[in-house]
Amino acid sequence: MIFFARFPAIAYCLLIISNAQAIFKWTTHSAAYRTDDCQPWVLPVVKKVEKIIVEDQSLNHEYLPILGLPEFRCSASKIALGEESPAIKEKRVGGVQCLGGTGALKVGAEYLRRWYNGNNNTGTPVYVSTPTWENHNGVFVDAGFQDIRTYRYWEPEKRGLALGGFLADLENAPERSIIVLHACAHNPTGTDPTQQEWMQIADVMKRRSLFPFFDSAYQGFASGSLEKDAWAVRYFVSQGFEIFCAQSFSKNFGLYNERVGNLTVVANDGENLARVLSQMEKIVRTTWSNPPSQGARLVAVTLTTPELFEEWKGNVKTMADRVLLMRAQLKAKLQGLGTPGTWDHITQQIGMFSFTGLNPKQVEFLIKEKHVYLMASGRINMCGLTSKNIDYVAESIHEAVTKIQ
Repeated sequence: MIFFARFPAIAYCLLIISNAQAIFKWTTHSAAYRTDDCQPWVLPVVKKVEKIIVEDQSLNHEYLPILGLPEFRCSASKIALGEESPAIKEKRVGGVQCLGGTGALKVGAEYLRRWYNGNNNTGTPVYVSTPTWENHNGVFVDAGFQDIRTYRYWEPEKRGLALGGFLADLENAPERSIIVLHACAHNPTGTDPTQQEWMQIADVMKRRSLFPFFDSAYQGFASGSLEKDAWAVRYFVSQGFEIFCAQSFSKNFGLYNERVGNLTVVANDGENLARVLSQMEKIVRTTWSNPPSQGARLVAVTLTTPELFEEWKGNVKTMADRVLLMRAQLKAKLQGLGTPGTWDHITQQIGMFSFTGLNPKQVEFLIKEKHVYLMASGRINMCGLTSKNIDYVAESIHEAVTKIQ
């Protein structure tokens, strides 16, 4: 069988104003990690590798191959699938260096529109979660797909995964539909299926011959574990799926402006893979022609040097742990204040974003009366919480919930 960028979502770093005095600077920015001082963080390992690259006299500024830096593509696919992945050993895995996660989604979408399920198949349904990162819709529409549908994902009443609706929508999807899945740290809800639930999802998709297109923007950043955050992708591959996996290294390397992405392709066999990559090479040639080298080299050197790889995993865990700590503290403070309702979802969710469960009127109160800014949906960027503002935020949420139903 031949099957076959991200522009940043707007997120917020909390701005809190009390008595008309700006206590904490609030800015709109991409979905980016911030320190406890609400500042960008250059990973120490990245600084170290930058020096290595500068001092390497063998490097030059010649074009990279169209598909990208080979050692980057290889190492990126390995962390997605695991060093011991049978698919890698069987030489049916390939990668395409792309301009961030958006570029990986774009190349995959362009390929699928041209060659998946028949030539130039614009009518193949593409399913995205509701809600999802808004650029998913735009990428597939711009690639030429005309039938963008949704599957149920978020259940507001229980503030969690709408598994029943999710599975039912997959059951009712036409065979060979394309299903866009968040590998971990679902954006924007922060709610991921459990491993058992992923198994159920994979079972339905396999039976219905649905094609999984994973978006993996937060591997390692979500839980602090590369293995845990890649579990779903690896499970689908173990079940015999052919997949696309769009990887971004913006968050887990802090390389937001380097636009470092990879599209991992898992095919049934090596010949199939070669055909896919040859067509993707044509797509890249007319899109950006050749990818940039700096970010790819930073990632490749890090992932292929054992001591740097271990240091990087430590850096990633530092980021993940801070976000997890803010989740735990916000939940504890709300419970300590006796805030009505359950707040378990704050710690059950994972990654950068949280759907707080606050309704539009409560959000409006927080913005206008407390000057705590968040999305109308109640979504917040957990990195906007710091040790300096978390008490004020918790007290403001408590006031909003108790005053406004």
